[in-house]
Order: sequence, then structure tokens, then C-alpha cells
Amino acid sequence: MTTFAYSHSDADLLNQPIGYWSSAAGAAVVNHIRTALAELGLTQPQWWILNQLLDTPPEGRDRDEVVAVLKGYLETGEGALLHNIAALHDRGLVTEDAAGRIALTDAGRELRDRVAERQRSILAEIREGVTDEEYVRTLKVLQRMIHNVGGTAWHH
Repeated sequence: MTTFAYSHSDADLLNQPIGYWSSAAGAAVVNHIRTALAELGLTQPQWWILNQLLDTPPEGRDRDEVVAVLKGYLETGEGALLHNIAALHDRGLVTEDAAGRIALTDAGRELRDRVAERQRSILAEIREGVTDEEYVRTLKVLQRMIHNVGGTAWHH
């Protein structure tokens, strides 16, 4: 565990811009996650796709349904998701039938499970020194601020 020191006093933090700090936090966390995924040979959208296929019937899940669920994640977009599905198919990690249903292969399931284990350690790194109560309070405060400015955000 590394030593951490806050950059400003509590009084000074009251005058700091939330837009800067929320953006800086988001960028740092996403960069950390994407770096770890890249080390395992995946993009973040590919990781999301593999997760969407985890508990599906053997015949798979409709590609368009998967894209519809994911296209708003970090403003990824439909084209990028279709490209990533094709890349997963080319690597033998998913199958796709003529009806557009995609499913994990055994290799895809094995990689997804290995990455899920790494993701658990990434979350532990991100949350080091942050209690469950602080984490929940932070997310609730961010949700309230998003609501206050008429924004929407959700993640299931």
C-alpha cells in the first residue's frame, strides 16, 4: 500500500471544481482498467461483450440486442461494438450464426473468466483505502449531482 496525501485542505476542496475532479477520476480509472485489459489482449468493449454473453442459452444472444445494451457505455457507439464483435469472432472467442446470434466459445469463456478474476483485483486497487460506506456515499453524491444538472447515468 502506498502512502496517500490529499492535495488540498477540506476548506480548499470546497472551492475546487467538481467537473475537473469527476473527470480526472473517471479518466484515471478508465485508463487503469483499459491498460489491464490490454495486457490480457482485450479492449474494454470486448470485455463488455464477453460479459453480456456469459449467462446466455447455448444458441447465444441476438447481436443487435447486445449492441443495444452496450452502445451507450462510455459513448462507445454501434459501429465500434460491431467491429469488436467481429474481432472476437476472428479470434475464435465468440461464434455467430446466420441469424445474428452470438455465443461464447470455450476459449472465450476461459478468457472471460480469467479477465473477471483480474477485474476483481483491479477493483480492489481502485478502492484501496476507501471503505464501503465511502464508496457508496461517493456514488450517491455523483448520482445526485448528475440529476441536479438534468443528466442521466445508469449502469446495471
